[in-house]
Amino acid sequence: MGSESSSPKLLFLDFSKPEVMTQGSPEWETLRSQVREALQEYGCFEASYDDIPSHARSAIFGATKELFELPLETKLRNVSEKPFYGYIGQVPGLQLYESLGIDDADVSEKVETFTNTLWPQGNPSFCKTIHSYAEQLSKLDKIVRTMIGESFGLDKYMDEHFDSTNYLLRVMKYNCPNNLDNIALGMNSHTDKNIVTILLQNQVEGLEVQTKDGSWIKFQPSSPTSFIVIIGEALNAWLNGRLYSPYHRVMMTGNEVRYSLGLFSVPKAGYMIKAPEEVVDKQHPLVFKPYDHAEFLSFYHTEAGRRATSALHAYCGI
Repeated sequence: MGSESSSPKLLFLDFSKPEVMTQGSPEWETLRSQVREALQEYGCFEASYDDIPSHARSAIFGATKELFELPLETKLRNVSEKPFYGYIGQVPGLQLYESLGIDDADVSEKVETFTNTLWPQGNPSFCKTIHSYAEQLSKLDKIVRTMIGESFGLDKYMDEHFDSTNYLLRVMKYNCPNNLDNIALGMNSHTDKNIVTILLQNQVEGLEVQTKDGSWIKFQPSSPTSFIVIIGEALNAWLNGRLYSPYHRVMMTGNEVRYSLGLFSVPKAGYMIKAPEEVVDKQHPLVFKPYDHAEFLSFYHTEAGRRATSALHAYCGI
């Protein structure tokens, strides 16, 4: 499995400066190079992003706690035909983990539908907080993906790329370990199957990222308000394996509950993920056949998909 290590640290990138957000500026191009370097090496990075101020982060964690305080029978109303989109809890081997999914969380009507499902009498404050958070954070997702696309010369594909995706917001809770060692698995080692994941956590640590040599980095934020950006397998497939989609896990210690929120950009069902010709050459032969993300997820949840070392390679690898 590899040894644990507190170093090296993930690269910390600052997206909060106005000049950095000017596409084509020297500051933009410098940050773009740093994004690619970090993703090729670790598949993720820590990000400062001030468009979501401290009071908004406090509000989103307040809404998160309010959500998990609902009775179990209420949370079970969060259902979906899509894997991992509904309520998850009481999973064998992951007793500390509980989560709910909000599909199209950047669309106010969809958040209102989710809210009214759990609070039939309505909860305008929760609805506004969740929608505003997802809408603002989706801007960071688009900035990161724009920089990645530019760095690989894929500018002409970006409109189609964005139009073919939507957002899932997963709200997650990890309870304290209940054993003498005071350490327990919160979430098993996995790669994300989507495009990009942006995580925000409260002050309770636990996230660990595996490096290419098999060691584990304990994510220790440089700032209590920073995000972590993680590349998923769908983006790596689109880029013909040019980036690194890292394994990561959550190991819980201590006596505090951990809350985190993950905004996942996800390919729409029916859209074929296909590597553009610009990222395929003799040095980088085609890695994956074109595939539909929703159909791949269905395979991933079969016994064959679960047994595979890499479900994506088993499903559409060349």
